[in-house]
Amino acid sequence: MSHQVPYWEHFAHGADIGVRGVGSTLAEAFEQAALALTAVITAPSGIASLSTVEVQCTAPDAELLLVDWLNRIVYEMAVGRQLFGAFEVSIDGLQLRGRLHGEPVDVARHQPAVEVKGATMTALAVARGDEGNWTAQCVVDV
Repeated sequence: MSHQVPYWEHFAHGADIGVRGVGSTLAEAFEQAALALTAVITAPSGIASLSTVEVQCTAPDAELLLVDWLNRIVYEMAVGRQLFGAFEVSIDGLQLRGRLHGEPVDVARHQPAVEVKGATMTALAVARGDEGNWTAQCVVDV
């Protein structure tokens, strides 16, 4: 299956769900992985950008940076009772600055399918492929 970058997708992993983001840059792959995370819960396109939350993450390598990034999103969803449908990421070295755009959860409209408990190190990979695109993936605990 041929995709135009960027894109996100899910992959099967037992009782949990894998999230994968692909982009022409590392930041774009992280943005797409975040959309895949949201799509486990509800359609990202159905979330209005009514508020913005800014987050920062630092990690010793790109794989742990992905886990930290996704877990920050899970944390902000839980604490703020929000869903996020758009993401902006900038990565400088191993420091990530992100902006999460979303709105409070509306159960009737968003119809959340599951609750994501967190990103894990299972199937964790961040790499640049032969074609030059970045892939960022891991399994999330639902």
